[in-house]
Amino acid sequence: MVMALKSLTSQTAGRGSAMDGCPVYPGAAKSARQLPPGAVPAPRHDSAAPVDPDEAEEFLALFHTETGRPGLAGRVAEVRTEIDRRGTYEHTGEELEFGARAAWRNANRCIGRLYWRSLRVRDRRHVGTPEGVAAECAVHLREAGNHGRIRPVITVFAPDTPRRRGPRIHNEQLIRYAGHLRADGAVLGDPMNVARTMQARALGWGVEQPTAFDILPLVVSGESDADEPLPEPLMFPLPPEAVHEVDLVHPRLPWFAELALRWHAVPAVSDMCLEIGGLCYRAAPFNGWYLGTEVGARNLADETRYDLLPELAKRLGLDVSDERSLWRDRALVELNLAVLHSFDLAGVTIADHHSESHRFINHVQREERAGRSVPADWTWIVPPLSGGATAVFHRYYDNSDLRPAYVRHQDA
Repeated sequence: MVMALKSLTSQTAGRGSAMDGCPVYPGAAKSARQLPPGAVPAPRHDSAAPVDPDEAEEFLALFHTETGRPGLAGRVAEVRTEIDRRGTYEHTGEELEFGARAAWRNANRCIGRLYWRSLRVRDRRHVGTPEGVAAECAVHLREAGNHGRIRPVITVFAPDTPRRRGPRIHNEQLIRYAGHLRADGAVLGDPMNVARTMQARALGWGVEQPTAFDILPLVVSGESDADEPLPEPLMFPLPPEAVHEVDLVHPRLPWFAELALRWHAVPAVSDMCLEIGGLCYRAAPFNGWYLGTEVGARNLADETRYDLLPELAKRLGLDVSDERSLWRDRALVELNLAVLHSFDLAGVTIADHHSESHRFINHVQREERAGRSVPADWTWIVPPLSGGATAVFHRYYDNSDLRPAYVRHQDA
């Protein structure tokens, strides 16, 4: 199997613009983890079915009702005729923009939905080659990064149709750190990304001196006929200027900088399908900005990720032999404090879990006044640090499945 290795640095493409992503340092021995069970994803298949005209009509009714646009009956008749003829239809630019924003509003695992109207929608349905998709992803990251003032952005490529598949972005997020599997079974970097790192290596990617924070390349498949096998993916290293990273330091602990930790600024999810009115946009990377706990309480703290809490606890002089000393909790607070302090120091947008919890309650109240329900998964809305001390903890939520939506397909 022959794969192509290309760099995005020389690529050019048309321009258009909090959702949730060094050499071995002291403590990286604990980030060199055993490959966790289930790290290699199961095989998947692909399909594209005709659009359900009822789904299309339901979305069009929502669009016309909320925007106040006239002509619903005529638009529904036009769309149903097109579906009868081709098995699919096309959204107008306004429908796509509204649908992408409404999908964010319906995202039951996102705490940052107060800002759903601010989502910038980049319509790139005309871009179908792997080179074009990868180049647009780099543009997306530069525009979303916005010199630290992170902007919510989505880039939408062609949808699947009964006759034609849209492009595929095989990365979970546009920016992820590699997990280098060593001969002894340990992992340097992010253990979650071992399978993706092995895939990238099979496509020809590699680094001379592996570190704990090597940026994985994009892996992209272009458009293809629905009755043919998926085209072989191509690999595209991200240009350095598209990746904004923050070096992590602590406001009171000088030794923290010795750990040489960092994290990227833009959490751009790229493995979810944007479903609008029966159409499935498989390639539609989107981002908000980070909630501090995503980095400090999960990515860097989870035992199956960078697992930094034991090392931090030892450096803090805590008793790690006794769980009742609450060494994990104390180390976790200092790690999260360092994340927030470092992003602030670098001038990069990040939210803290207490402020964002209050904003989410404001969002719920605003939506209820508008007569809309707010679907929410309590287990995701409540932050992984000091959950009981946040405003979102002390209430129940309706976790209904609304459309438009961002969803993950098993046949991706």
